[in-house]
Amino acid sequence: MRGMDEQDKIIQQILGCQNMEVSEETALRYMDYLKKNLDFPCQLTGIEDFPWEEYYVLGPGSKKEYEELKKKKPSYTDVYNLVGFEDELDGNNGILVKVQRLSDKKSFILPLEDLKSADKKSKNYRLLA
Repeated sequence: MRGMDEQDKIIQQILGCQNMEVSEETALRYMDYLKKNLDFPCQLTGIEDFPWEEYYVLGPGSKKEYEELKKKKPSYTDVYNLVGFEDELDGNNGILVKVQRLSDKKSFILPLEDLKSADKKSKNYRLLA
C-alpha cells in the first residue's frame, strides 16, 4: 500500500493543485480525470452496506424482507458495470455514476464514494481507491 505522502502527491497531481480539500471544483476535476483514465468495461461493487441496507445488515430487519428488497434496490453485494457519469454533482454525495447491475441488467444512479472496483488487480481499483 502506498504511503500517505505518495498518495497525496498523486491526488495533487490529478487535481492540478496543492489544495486537496473536497470542493465542487476538485470533484469536477477528479471526475474529468476518471472519465479520461478509467478502463472499460469497469465493474464496481459496494464498499460497505448502502444506507437503506443498514436496518437489515446491522439492525433487526428481516432477512427475507431484505432479500426481496435487494431485487428492486441496489445492494453493496451486487456487481455493476459502470455506464457513465452524471453531469451534475450531488450536494451530499459528490460524483454520481450510472451503473447497470450484472445479474438482472437493472440500472441505478449511485454515489461513486460508495463504490470500488470489483477487480483489485486492475488499474481502475487504484484510480477509485
